[in-house]
Amino acid sequence: MNKDVVIETERLILRQYKLEDVNDIVEGLNNINVTKWLQGAPHPYTEQDALHFINKSLDNNLYNFAIVLKSENKVIGGTQLTNIDFHNGTAGGGIWISEKYWGHGYGSEAFGARIKYAFEVLGLRRLENGYFKENEKSHKMQLKFGYKDEGIRRQKFVSRGSGKIEDEYITGLLKDEWIR
Repeated sequence: MNKDVVIETERLILRQYKLEDVNDIVEGLNNINVTKWLQGAPHPYTEQDALHFINKSLDNNLYNFAIVLKSENKVIGGTQLTNIDFHNGTAGGGIWISEKYWGHGYGSEAFGARIKYAFEVLGLRRLENGYFKENEKSHKMQLKFGYKDEGIRRQKFVSRGSGKIEDEYITGLLKDEWIR
């Protein structure tokens, strides 16, 4: 990721993670109500997990954005673009928001900014996302932007948060179907 990429919305800034974000990340992800929906985040989530994640983000070619609430200058979540294939114009990714900040539209605001960046700046033509069956909030948010249900990857993941084997429900969004 170009370390200078910053996406700004009305209430949020999406930017590269920094080492000083450790405490905010731990605060947000050391919560089973958040990590049970994520394939890769363990529970409990420790400072060491956060440091490993940040260092991996800094050294990687991912677009891995911290979601910063402007009014508090605090990391309240994260979103990313993964498996970017510029030849085919595709990418995947996801999002998480600290439970304390649920219900304020921050997830939709950040997710929409991520979609816009993928299509308008990176020139991608298709995004793919997934969610676990019980995570209806994630599914509804994806549908709001125009994502279509595409299938199920049965028993795809063992959630590191809950330990449960989860089916991954797949959604896809084409640039011309995008609802801004």
